[in-house]
Amino acid sequence: MLEASNNQELAPIPDKRYFTIGEVSELCLVKPHVLRYWEQEFPQLKPVKRRGNRRYYQREDVLVIREIRELLYDQGFTIGGARLQLDTEEEPSANTQSIGAIITELEDVLKILRE
Repeated sequence: MLEASNNQELAPIPDKRYFTIGEVSELCLVKPHVLRYWEQEFPQLKPVKRRGNRRYYQREDVLVIREIRELLYDQGFTIGGARLQLDTEEEPSANTQSIGAIITELEDVLKILRE
C-alpha cells in the first residue's frame, strides 16, 4: 500500500516493527480515542493486542490509518463511504485474477471455434 499523496505534512514512518497507539497518534495526527473508534469501524485495522490489552500497530496499519485519515478529513468521505472505498481498493487483485481466467477461457473457446 502506498502512502497517500497528501500526507506530505505527516512525519515519515520510522523503520520499526511495532508502534504504540501514542506513536501512531503522532505519526498520523489523529487522537488515540479516534484510532480506537476506527478499529471498530474499519475491519482492515487490526492492531496486535498484548498484555493489558495494549495495542501495537504495524507499518501496514499506519498506512491504512493514513489512508482513512485522507478519505475522511481531506476528501470528505463519511465513515461508511470510506469503508466502501477501502473495500473496493482491496478487490482489484481478486477481480484481475478472475478477468484473467475469463480471458484465457474465451481464448480457448475462440481457438476451438476457429478449428
